[in-house]
Amino acid sequence: MNSTDLARILDVSIEENAFSGVVYVRQNGQVVYERAAGYADRANRRANTLETRFGIASGTKFFTALAIGKLIEAGKLDFATKVAQCIPWDFPRYSKEITIRQLLTHTSGIPDYYDEENIEDFDNFTVAVPWSELRGPKDYLPVFPDEEMKFEPGARFSYSNGGYILLGVVIEEVAGMPYRDFVAQKIFAPAGMARSGYFAMNKLPENTAFGYIEEEDGEWRTNIYNLPIIGASDGGAYTTAHDLARLWDAFWDGEILSQEMVELYTQPYSKAESEGPHEHYGHGIWIHDGDERGRETYITGCDAGVSMKSGLIHASNTLVTVLSNTTEGAWPVLKDLYKALKEEN
Repeated sequence: MNSTDLARILDVSIEENAFSGVVYVRQNGQVVYERAAGYADRANRRANTLETRFGIASGTKFFTALAIGKLIEAGKLDFATKVAQCIPWDFPRYSKEITIRQLLTHTSGIPDYYDEENIEDFDNFTVAVPWSELRGPKDYLPVFPDEEMKFEPGARFSYSNGGYILLGVVIEEVAGMPYRDFVAQKIFAPAGMARSGYFAMNKLPENTAFGYIEEEDGEWRTNIYNLPIIGASDGGAYTTAHDLARLWDAFWDGEILSQEMVELYTQPYSKAESEGPHEHYGHGIWIHDGDERGRETYITGCDAGVSMKSGLIHASNTLVTVLSNTTEGAWPVLKDLYKALKEEN
């Protein structure tokens, strides 16, 4: 399949699904498709562009994992370091044996303040404090559930937003600076991600997309009252398709972490049975393996008014990024994109 055929399929998918966001496909170093569609601001009909910044929800966890990797390579942490040794531990029912690695790989067993296994309505989820008070990792600690551990540390996989909040607190304690500043200095700057950051939802910079939730009557509302006002270490950063391409290049080339650490991060560590038969988790990154698509290393995120996926299909050396500012917008376009790439091979 040539780029013309791919463009035809994706153009149809974007139109039929009323997609709002950006689609970016690069194969063997050459961009074969990129397009922006829909509105960053529906009320004022401000269109999305290829340089629009989108919220990426849990895609942010990759940034956190990279930041932890920087501290490990600097000799300030180890994978086996116990989290309770790094931060004030005010959780009497949580194990003090939880390690940095277990948080990175979602195998810690801590009860989650935002437990995706139990949430039925992601568009209307709330916590015990106003979203406007959640401005950094430490602000989340009061909403952690006072419950018993889900399982013994290391026993199995269970996706944990709270675990990545704790990693953010660790970064602040060990690095001696705010989590957002450390990521900006150690991850965004070296990778050339000049348009990425953690922005307050009520003070978004130019060319940043509002997230939108579709209501039952077909009207759209923004997600400003549905998410923390500023993203933290488990989600909520903003970035662009081009910045993510820069990050992937820097990551695979060993410019963020050493090649040894890159290899470790991208190896399956635990099987994510709840996500499907071919999904595994490494260290801050997902690994798909086992069907006709072959191996794919990726990040993904979904929140109220946010859906995204970005990753590398290894067999064809294809970088795929789909960013959407609606809750479900990325998924139908990704489905058509994967189908087209499958037919190509």
